[in-house]
Amino acid sequence: SSRETVSSSNMGDGVNLQFRQQLLLIDGNLGAEDVAALKFLCTDLIPFKKLENVQSAVDIFQLLMAEDYLNEEDTFLLAELLYRIKCNFLLNKLGYTKEKVQECLHEKGRVSPYRQMLYELSENITNEMLQEIVFLLRNRLPKRRRTTSALELLILLEKQDLLTENNVQMLEEVCMNVSPDLLETVNSYRRAKGEILKICICLNVQIHSHLTKRHLISLIYCLFLLFLVSLPQQENTLPAKESSVSHTVGIRTLNFPQVHAIYQSFSGGAFLFFFLQKMSSYKMDGPKRGFCIVINNVTFDGVLQERKGSSKDAEELKRVFTWLGLDVKTYTDQTSEQIKELMETWQQLKDHKDRDCFICCILSHGESGAIYGKDGELVSIRVIMSYFTAKRCPQLAEKPKLFFIQACQGKEIQRPVYVEADARIPDFSSMQQSLSPSESIPEEADFLLGMATIDGYASFRHVQQGTWYIQALCSKLQLLVPRGEDILSILTEVNEDVSRRVDRWGTKKQMPQPAYTLRRKFIFPIPRDPPPS
Repeated sequence: SSRETVSSSNMGDGVNLQFRQQLLLIDGNLGAEDVAALKFLCTDLIPFKKLENVQSAVDIFQLLMAEDYLNEEDTFLLAELLYRIKCNFLLNKLGYTKEKVQECLHEKGRVSPYRQMLYELSENITNEMLQEIVFLLRNRLPKRRRTTSALELLILLEKQDLLTENNVQMLEEVCMNVSPDLLETVNSYRRAKGEILKICICLNVQIHSHLTKRHLISLIYCLFLLFLVSLPQQENTLPAKESSVSHTVGIRTLNFPQVHAIYQSFSGGAFLFFFLQKMSSYKMDGPKRGFCIVINNVTFDGVLQERKGSSKDAEELKRVFTWLGLDVKTYTDQTSEQIKELMETWQQLKDHKDRDCFICCILSHGESGAIYGKDGELVSIRVIMSYFTAKRCPQLAEKPKLFFIQACQGKEIQRPVYVEADARIPDFSSMQQSLSPSESIPEEADFLLGMATIDGYASFRHVQQGTWYIQALCSKLQLLVPRGEDILSILTEVNEDVSRRVDRWGTKKQMPQPAYTLRRKFIFPIPRDPPPS
């Protein structure tokens, strides 16, 4: 045919006729969607600009040959591409079977885990999901460009530098809103890429003050080599839709090209950064993570109103901190004396010595520097935290102690129908002197206090969906803990989230405020299970 003649000519005279015929036969069996998939999977191998002019599979083959990725002696890349797009019936044209491709992938595979992850996402994004994603990203996408496919959307995000191999945060946020299954695909990729962080924990190395810069560099280099030896093999054993980034753990011998490729992927500076980050973090690799207590005051005696929606917060805190490995205990409607008794009980607990940390969450009405018990009496936040100082609770000495307080710290403001202020309703003639969060923290190390709002202001609660602060905290923990972020970075993101929220009339805002005496980074180990919501 004329098409065959032109295509054969385009491939050049240096290419064997039989090989050209094989490629043309493969091209004839691929539809428009298959060509789009091939273009996408080749994005890391061929520049965007060259791929934009591709009209057929033959065009892609020509580009691959020009870049020396494909020739008649080595057709594995094309076999891998056909395998990735599930066109296994064409593998025999190249002398391969599905099983043979799977066997060779871990040694010869060229499609990156990042590209595999994106392609798997595209395969599982329905038209309805695509419309939702486009809507969520409407302010980031060109207004006059209509996005018709998931692959086109992903490429557009990459062109705008909103999505890269080392930054998939926007993708995570979108998937969290659209589909838990899509989010798990992204999280699996992040976990695989984050394996480099685990070696420092496993080795449990201490850097002593007498180490010179030269010794430190040598130590890091040795750790890097150990990491290379212990890398899991990347091997696909299932079709892309089932698992495009699957791997089996094992030890392998690395040749120089493999070492060089991996070293390029994890630059020395990045490895040094992550290594030092782990060395300056609290120890979080004990047999048990720690206890988390949640005090949820919903109904009150006297004039304080019921805190509708607070149970939603308590349930979400329990789900998230259980996912993070803590033993969570919830207490509802505690009086001021019961709160103090609870603190004393947990202060005296001997089991703290086998735990890495302690977390306390209090959901209630409040005033400056204090929270209300069910009986309408105030309890100072400083008093609550002081139960866990090193002197009074030696089992938690030098361990991080985190307190999250969801309560107003100032006067009530006018509320819309579905948004209430976590503040006392009557007059504030008895209100105590204003205190900043830093004044509430005991004067010693290893404490963090996360306040829902800055001093003097109200915090807000949706009567069905819970408070802005706690919902943002739980959301960001689920999103950022799998990325290896420390707690202060996470709370900064919480601030950003809450600060952007407004009530239904767009007139009321809120700004959380953390205060801390932490001496090191507090980083939750990445859970094995996907986030609970």
